Amino acid sequence: MSRSEDEESLVVKDLKRTSAQAFGGGIPKRRSSSRSIKRKKFDDELVESSLVKSSTRVKGPPLMEPLRCPGSEPSSSERRRSYMTHSSCVYSSYYLMGIWFVKKSKQPLHVTKDLGRWKPTDDLLLINAVLQTTDLTSVHLGVKFSCRFTLREIKERWYSLLYDPVISKLAWQAMRQLHPEAIAAIQSKALFSQNEEALLSKIGSTSQPKLDVFQDVLNKHPGVFHPSRTPKSLLVHWQLLKQYYLLDDQSVQPLPKGDQILNFSDAEQMIDDAKLKESRDDVLENELMVSDRHQKREIRQLEQELPRWQVLVDNITGMSMPDFDNQTLAALRGRMVRYLMRSREITLGRATKDKQIDVDLSLEGPAWKISRKQGIIKLKNNGDFFIVNEGRRPIYIDGRPVLSGNKWKLNNNSVVEIAGLRFVFLINLELISLIKAEAAKIAQQ
Repeated sequence: MSRSEDEESLVVKDLKRTSAQAFGGGIPKRRSSSRSIKRKKFDDELVESSLVKSSTRVKGPPLMEPLRCPGSEPSSSERRRSYMTHSSCVYSSYYLMGIWFVKKSKQPLHVTKDLGRWKPTDDLLLINAVLQTTDLTSVHLGVKFSCRFTLREIKERWYSLLYDPVISKLAWQAMRQLHPEAIAAIQSKALFSQNEEALLSKIGSTSQPKLDVFQDVLNKHPGVFHPSRTPKSLLVHWQLLKQYYLLDDQSVQPLPKGDQILNFSDAEQMIDDAKLKESRDDVLENELMVSDRHQKREIRQLEQELPRWQVLVDNITGMSMPDFDNQTLAALRGRMVRYLMRSREITLGRATKDKQIDVDLSLEGPAWKISRKQGIIKLKNNGDFFIVNEGRRPIYIDGRPVLSGNKWKLNNNSVVEIAGLRFVFLINLELISLIKAEAAKIAQQ
């Protein structure tokens, strides 16, 4: 009995010490703590009630109570023994629950750190694109997400959707809540697979297919094309393949040496992004506008004074208008050579061993940039001269470019420039006036 009383006195002292630390040594007050773990109570009933309250705050396995037979009351020694057992269990369960709570609180931060950037529409776009191409690099280059994700972020998101059960479950629930119209719009933007493009490339580039042709392709190959494909979408993608020479009957010709043809995509890559983000300078633009106006005014004045200066130059150099004979319709005068036009149609270009032309421009200067058949000068029945450009490079008539396949009217003293070589086109006005008179008589008859 003395030993049991000593044990009981020690337990009471320990409880008083803990209660003094909890209540600050003064009048006990009820204190609400932010901690999910409460301190132990004084008897069995309070301990059991604290366990019930703590179970609402902290998730964990419930504590098991010892079974008691009805009608049997425990003795004082059994009560003390059960009290010691309960107190040790409470401390151990609080410790275990505290460790579990700390680990559980850190997990959502790691799992849901990127859920704000990836929207359900982005996940659906990613899934459709991967199913079509099976290549994450192609997905990164071809799909336009709501944010500009890097290739590494796309790979991490795809692996999370595959192997992370928490993220995949949340993403699946969010995608199921999308509107059917939004889902249909996203599926219509799915990338074309290689099998789909292979079937579309078989349609000839020279044909003009209608929607019925693409509807037949969809009916014949329902398992190859995406369910959202329509004849109109196939027609648009076929036109895109034709534009970039990706059809089966098309071949891309190699670029000629020495020519640097810059397309829009190459020029866009060469532009620095920093230059595009520069702020607009109103003062600088105003100065440039004023300078441009002055330069245009000076050019206009020089053009008006050009005939007077031309007379002075001809008097000094002695290069006046040439004396035409009755067979010469016009002349193309350069710095070194003068070409006479004695037929109604002559060809301009660069003569070679295999092909001869009427006017060999290589006699005037370096003509390696001039095509073999650069152009044709024709005389119409009404007395007008026209030049047709049939070469790769443009022909400049009085500073105006004439592109390949186009024609332009030639006047007297027109300046013709071809690949840096300049010529003056001179017309036999007397002979041309006679031709015009004869044409007018024939028209009257």
